[in-house]
Amino acid sequence: MAKNKLNKNWLHDHINDPYVKLAQKEGYRARAAYKLKEIDEQEKLIKPGQIVVDLGSTPGSWGQYVRKKMSGKEGGGINGTIIGLDMLPMEPIADMHFILGDFREARSLRALDAILQGRKCDVVLSDMAPNLSGIPTADSARMEHLIDLAIEFSQFHLKPSGALVVKCFKDMGFSQIVEKFRFEFKTVKQVKPKASRDKSSEIFLVGRGLKNPTEKNHAADDESALDI
Repeated sequence: MAKNKLNKNWLHDHINDPYVKLAQKEGYRARAAYKLKEIDEQEKLIKPGQIVVDLGSTPGSWGQYVRKKMSGKEGGGINGTIIGLDMLPMEPIADMHFILGDFREARSLRALDAILQGRKCDVVLSDMAPNLSGIPTADSARMEHLIDLAIEFSQFHLKPSGALVVKCFKDMGFSQIVEKFRFEFKTVKQVKPKASRDKSSEIFLVGRGLKNPTEKNHAADDESALDI
């Protein structure tokens, strides 16, 4: 009974959520688009001509927002490159490259390299979150692991002056994650968009300027998944 009540409460809140209604009106696939919009408007991250990679891009609302920043009408071409990677399928977005697969695996990285052609990214985005077990220590470890992966990806693929945006949760090893960001990036900011639900401990970290970029291409020789 309690679970059914929680589901009903969530559904009621979701249906009446102003950002859900706005997303439906403006054609975004998820309300998450407005989180990125607020972060971008505050930090001025995304500009025409850039290369932007979206880790865990499905269902695609962040990709849709980036595309709007780089272009005009649907199907009219863009000034820049947008690449999404996800283990889950995603409905196509005009002018956006999509790689289905685990971005730790050599096959996905080779597909990425084929698009980048030696170029580095201006912005790496990650709205990834783990499947929660309800065990705080395990969930914190899973969240930290995902952010470690996003940082490692950025070390290889981000321009030294580029930016990484990741989703975190205040109750999931947040202080350790902030310290990792401070170790890897010259400037680190915390952003809590208004589009994040009040009840949620969700917060986003924006890291700018890599301290320790890696030049080696780790997709070149490895035929199997990275052992992480």
